[in-house]
Amino acid sequence: MDIKSFEKNILDKIDQFDVEAEVENIGTIVSVGDGISNVTGLNRARYGEMVEFSNGTIGMVQNLESDHVGIIMFGNYDDLGEGDVVYQTEKMMEVPVGEELLGRVINPLGQPIDGLGPIHTQKTRPVEAEAPGIMERKSVDRPLQTGIKAVDALVPIGKGQRELIIGDRKTGKTTIAVDTILNQKGKDVICIYVAIGQKASTVKNIVATLSRYEALDYTIVMSASASQAASLLYLAPYAATAMAEEFMYNGRDVLIVYDDLSKQATAYREMSLLLKRPPGREAYPGDIFYLHSRLLERSAQLSDELGGGSLTALPIIETLAGDISAYIPTNVISITDGQIFLESDLFFSRVLPAINAGLSVSRVGGSAQVPAMKKVAGTLRIDLASYRELAAFSQFGSDLDDDTQRALNHGEKTVEILKQAAHHPIAVGKQVILIYALTHQFMVELKSEQVKLYEEKLYEYLDTNYSDLVKQIEIDGNLPDAEILNQLLSNFNEWFKVESQRG
Repeated sequence: MDIKSFEKNILDKIDQFDVEAEVENIGTIVSVGDGISNVTGLNRARYGEMVEFSNGTIGMVQNLESDHVGIIMFGNYDDLGEGDVVYQTEKMMEVPVGEELLGRVINPLGQPIDGLGPIHTQKTRPVEAEAPGIMERKSVDRPLQTGIKAVDALVPIGKGQRELIIGDRKTGKTTIAVDTILNQKGKDVICIYVAIGQKASTVKNIVATLSRYEALDYTIVMSASASQAASLLYLAPYAATAMAEEFMYNGRDVLIVYDDLSKQATAYREMSLLLKRPPGREAYPGDIFYLHSRLLERSAQLSDELGGGSLTALPIIETLAGDISAYIPTNVISITDGQIFLESDLFFSRVLPAINAGLSVSRVGGSAQVPAMKKVAGTLRIDLASYRELAAFSQFGSDLDDDTQRALNHGEKTVEILKQAAHHPIAVGKQVILIYALTHQFMVELKSEQVKLYEEKLYEYLDTNYSDLVKQIEIDGNLPDAEILNQLLSNFNEWFKVESQRG
């Protein structure tokens, strides 16, 4: 080949040579430990951005300092050290979402931990999202039935509401939340249960309960167990809410349970102290209120223009010795639309669920309460309050007049009526008829110890003879004519009296 041909060949190759410049923002680890790494070189990093370490572990940017960024890590970091590379993904932290997650047990990153194989979904949503604005919402006016008499009658919950469940440990908080999930069967409500800092054995028992009562098909269980890093406990509620928003913005009704936010606050405190953020009251960082407010504000009843979907939140908070005026409980009480307060004394007295009617309140649920229930349960709270007061005074004296004795008897029956076994939700139609019987003096001749049997037999009687009436109450929410109810209960009382004498 001559020189001219050689030159032409080289020039042709130069003309054909095409290079695309790729810019990668890469950082270097300065220090790593306790689930936190400090990285230099990520000058364009944003708060909440997802990064990837050289061993494949995912992290999220939390601190933006002048000379480095603080990153929380969501996986193994034992083989990482000073000088290792960190890659910026240019994406905010996100999790997989969609129908494919239903019936699965996952971790806060959306990865399955139930041994049932991979989850095939292409959709993702950022874990942090702006809450719906005022004009994007509408009033809470549709009931979300829990199947628990004491809740549906005294502290009703509406779709789109945030109702706090608060009480000491081992008072039945989780049971109320799980029973509410069980009661959504056949009601076209998606449920998400988020276990934050729970024992793995506790989560396994909850999954077994949901499976046994066929509630797992419409439920996602997310677990960030006590043995996992604080970063995962912090992330779990936000990741679960992102999954819930996918359904809500598609016009679906969703119920989410955060069990519990006290442990998330503790994890956030641990994380913040390791990130060298200044501590405030009880060593919590200054933005601890914002931690929960930006989470719970994402629950809403959307306007019709946005599809009319809803996200109902049941956050759980654990108190110490019944102190609801502590820092985290008061914060969350001020954010939510009411609270169900569970009392240890009632729990140990076997009044289950151990709901203190005086301290429990629903700020918007009354607007969403079934009209029939609103009519029959109007006096229940006053009856209970009067009974507690009378019971406290009557123990000092033996001679009681007839009116006081009658009020005490009625109060005892009210307490018995509101007792309920775990995992046995009751249809609202049956609840309405039972409470109607109590408030309209159909139980006057009963002794308190007969109330449970009366209730059981009434449900059997309704199933056999008046199932259509019960369904009608559930469908239209209206109270049947007094004549029909009075006749029904008179006939039942006669039958029950005969059965009781025979028994």
